[in-house]
Amino acid sequence: MRPHSLLLVASLCALLAGCQTMTPEERRAADETTCASYGFRRGTDAMARCMLDIELDRRAEGRSMQSRADAMMWRPMVIERRVIVERR
Repeated sequence: MRPHSLLLVASLCALLAGCQTMTPEERRAADETTCASYGFRRGTDAMARCMLDIELDRRAEGRSMQSRADAMMWRPMVIERRVIVERR
């Protein structure tokens, strides 16, 4: 029963990941809407800066998530070599 549970969880994750995918155009429109809700007007430097800040935050979050995933996958490996010391 365990393999079926893992398959179900994997399927649900894949389904949810597919729902969250946005095209670059959709992402830009969402960012414009967000910045407009903050009071910035289209075509201004302030709007461009707001959209840039959102994109930079998104990239930083992606790097942070990747770093955490890497840390979980690749834990430091400790190699031990025992040395036996005998008195003579």
